[in-house]
Amino acid sequence: MNVALIIAGGSGKRMGQDIPKQFIHIYDKPVIIYTLESFQNHPQIDMIDVVCLEGWQEVLQAYSKQFNISKLRTIVSGGKTGQESIRNGVYAMEGRVSDDDIVIIHDGIRPLVDEYVLTDVIVKAKTYGNAVTAMPYNEQIFIMDDDISTINYIPRERLRRVSTPQAYHYGKLKWAYHEAYDKQIGIFGSSYTNTMMVELGERLYFAAGSEKNIKLTSRDDLEIFKAYLKLEKDIWLK
Repeated sequence: MNVALIIAGGSGKRMGQDIPKQFIHIYDKPVIIYTLESFQNHPQIDMIDVVCLEGWQEVLQAYSKQFNISKLRTIVSGGKTGQESIRNGVYAMEGRVSDDDIVIIHDGIRPLVDEYVLTDVIVKAKTYGNAVTAMPYNEQIFIMDDDISTINYIPRERLRRVSTPQAYHYGKLKWAYHEAYDKQIGIFGSSYTNTMMVELGERLYFAAGSEKNIKLTSRDDLEIFKAYLKLEKDIWLK
């Protein structure tokens, strides 16, 4: 079984809106629903769980019913941090998901995830035990020597930009979160499941990414998202 774990526990203060960014409406549909529809419509996704911002669970449930997200099974309360939210979602699967099942973790505010990206991350996870979507760097990367200068750089050929979706066997995922919280490593700051896994000594495997798979963190991102939607609509109408 392939299970999607959608992380929608953030408050989205950087967006400057009165409501969380995952619930902002774009063309009469909330952002989170665009994300959920990508998983709902993918033939290899069997079940969807969502980690939701506290107080918004009923809103999410209502939207899911309105937009026919029939694969949604469980809505879990988010934590104080991103890692705590993911942990809550992982632990809530116990008893419903077997250790060999694939769990695909994805940010609720990445609504433009393509079918081929989801397919590849599932295939790679089944082949190697895990998979993280990755893209090459097209810019030069320099290491700061101080606040205003540098004397060193990292060859971009050795770098990859990693995002969600990322996929793991449930048994490994469950073990990793217990281990990380017991040892208090890989759970602070901007840590995510992928960085936590590396800190626990795990090797990660790359899957196909997409430049379109943007994360909506600013108003500019919303405008880019709208442009993509308009482009897809125009192509469909031709």
